[in-house]
Amino acid sequence: MEIQGISGAGISSSFPVNSDNSPETVVEGAGKFFKELVDKVNDLSQKSDQAIQNLATGENRNLHETLIAVEKASISFLFMSQVRNKALEAYQEVMRMSV
Repeated sequence: MEIQGISGAGISSSFPVNSDNSPETVVEGAGKFFKELVDKVNDLSQKSDQAIQNLATGENRNLHETLIAVEKASISFLFMSQVRNKALEAYQEVMRMSV
């Protein structure tokens, strides 16, 4: 079994890398990143729910696969929460800066 890093988690690069660093481009890139992150976490959560349901109905008898799916969903949610917290901290820091 190969373990993929964060770059292989299905989420594109966080912000676009190009010569146009206008605020609109950065905001679009951040929005795209967060949308993909939430979509990925939602997908893992739905897979986890389906695995639990399959285990409960007897369709799947592999408890370890169900637990792995649940832990993937849990870890991805915790990761998304930390990304959100860091983004909020950065926003608050920018808002505290005097011009």
